[in-house]
This record gives sequence, C-alpha cells and structure tokens, in this order.
Amino acid sequence: MSATAMATRHGVPLIIDMHAHAMDPEVYALAQNRTVLTGYGTREPPRTASGPGRGKYLDPDLQLADMDARGTHMHVISNPAVSSGISWAEPAQEVALAQRVNDTLGSWVRRHPTRFIGSFVLPLQDMDRAVRELHRAVDTLGMRIANVPACVGNRYLGHPYFAPFWQAVAARDVVVFIHPEGTPDMWYQDFSLWNSVGQPVEEAKVMSSIIYEGIFDRHPGVKIVVSHGGGYLPHYTGRMDRNVVNMPDSTRFISRKPSDYLTSFFYDTCTYDPQTLARLIDRVGADRIILGSDYPTGEKDPVSFVAQAGNVSPAQLAAIAGQTLAGLLGLPA
Repeated sequence: MSATAMATRHGVPLIIDMHAHAMDPEVYALAQNRTVLTGYGTREPPRTASGPGRGKYLDPDLQLADMDARGTHMHVISNPAVSSGISWAEPAQEVALAQRVNDTLGSWVRRHPTRFIGSFVLPLQDMDRAVRELHRAVDTLGMRIANVPACVGNRYLGHPYFAPFWQAVAARDVVVFIHPEGTPDMWYQDFSLWNSVGQPVEEAKVMSSIIYEGIFDRHPGVKIVVSHGGGYLPHYTGRMDRNVVNMPDSTRFISRKPSDYLTSFFYDTCTYDPQTLARLIDRVGADRIILGSDYPTGEKDPVSFVAQAGNVSPAQLAAIAGQTLAGLLGLPA
C-alpha cells in the first residue's frame, strides 16, 4: 500500500514525522570509540544505536520501506546526539564532524527530495564556526532545520553565549529542533534514568533557559520544536508563575508570565503515553503539536497514537500529522 493510501486510511492528507534519526557511519563509529568527560569528573559510556534496527539509521532505502508501510510521506531526519553526537570533539574537529553529518543527511535529501527533509547539526563550542556552518547548511545544502542539544557544557540554549545563533536563526527563518544529548549527572546513569527521567529534565531546563533569558521577547517569530513533548515543564509551571509576585527579579528579561510562553514553543508527540499527550494538547493547543515518532525506536504508528490522546478532531489530527510542520517549512500542505 502506498504512503498516500495509508495516510488516507488514517483520514489525514499528509504525514510528516518530525522525529526520525539518521547517521553518518564514520561519525557514529568515532562517537562510539570516544570517552565522554561529564560535568562531574567521571566518565560516561557512549550510547549505542544497537540491535537489528541500527541499519535504519544508516540506509535511506530501509527507512523508505518503513515509511511506505506506515503511510509516512516524509521524515525529518536528524543526527541522534545520544549515540552519534559531536560535542565530545575538540572545537576544530567538531566543525569537520558537523560538516560530515550535514553532507551525509543532505545526500539523503538529494536522492529522495520528496521523502526526506534534512536537519543540520552545528559545532556549538565555537559560535563563529557554528554560525558559518548554519549559513552553509541553509545556503548550500538547502536545509531549514537546526538540530541542537539542550546545552553545551553548562550553558543552556538561552544563555547569552548563544545570542549569535539565535540572531542567525531568526534572520534565516530556521526551525530549531531541540533534542537533549543526555545528562552529565551520574545519578541518572543507573537504570537508564538518563533516558527515561534525565532527558525530560533537560527539556525542562532548556525551555526555562529560553523563556527566562528572553529569547522569545528578542526574537518573537522564532520557531522552536522541543522533543519528547517538552518533557516535564508544560505540566508544572505554577511555581514559575508564583515567582512573578514572590521573586519578581526572576522575570527581569521577560514581558509575560513564564507559563504564557508555553504556547510560543512547538512540541513533538513523542511522549509514549496518550494521556500525557492529551494533557499537553489541553495546555498548549493542538496547533502547537507536531508528529514525532522517535524513529526507528519509537512509535510504530504515530498517527494512531495521537488519535488515542482523547478528543482530537479530524482537523486537529490532520494538522498534527503534517500540516502544521508543512506550514512552518513553507511546504505544500
């Protein structure tokens, strides 16, 4: 059955999966051989994209077969920072690795321009080099999505260090997709809590950083998609709003209540729990939700997963499945 026929079965005209991963094999091999220094002076093993599905990170034809089976028209492919990140490298090497990743993902798009949308990584340890690579990815490779981690070192993305990045993003109308690389706190290493608990914490931290440092006030049209439904922050903002009165200096860079900025973000659907997704839709609105499966390890039928989230109308389902992202990227809906 074709992707179009499968999408029709779901009752939607267009399915774009925002959260699908692809890798460059050499960068992946280098990442697996590294030893990562964490912020606590101990060493953290690399995350391995292992098992029979590993080839789907590396072979566009394997992804296309799954996309056709699922009825997915397009994948936004992003380098998985957890298993193939580049922040471990020295700044000069990080530039070369970023370019290699971006060229590889760009080659997937050139081979299958109607099926893949490329995203690019940046050498964020050096902001001048990062901005130059952003310009190359946009102007030469034709990419429109920056795939960035929640933090670099101890700086989360709202930090003034990243001001040139946000200026370039706003000037080039780039969509920013935030996916945490992990967490340096060794407490999270037991029981794989770095993934189950740590990443949602990292998303809450990076969103807080972006809000409180005033990124949306300085760049009101910036387009930010947060992975994993935004982690914990959308479900617990009462204490942040309370501080507007009790600790007013906390809001010195922003013009609204912290919770008001929740609807400035977009969120993917990768929550693994329909009730959590339903609460997120109630909080921020279906128009801020974008389909994301965490391919190839996540939801096998992400559109049906969204449909399980409660009172989602056919029009809302169609928007979440692909139309909202198509609008952000200027694609035909």
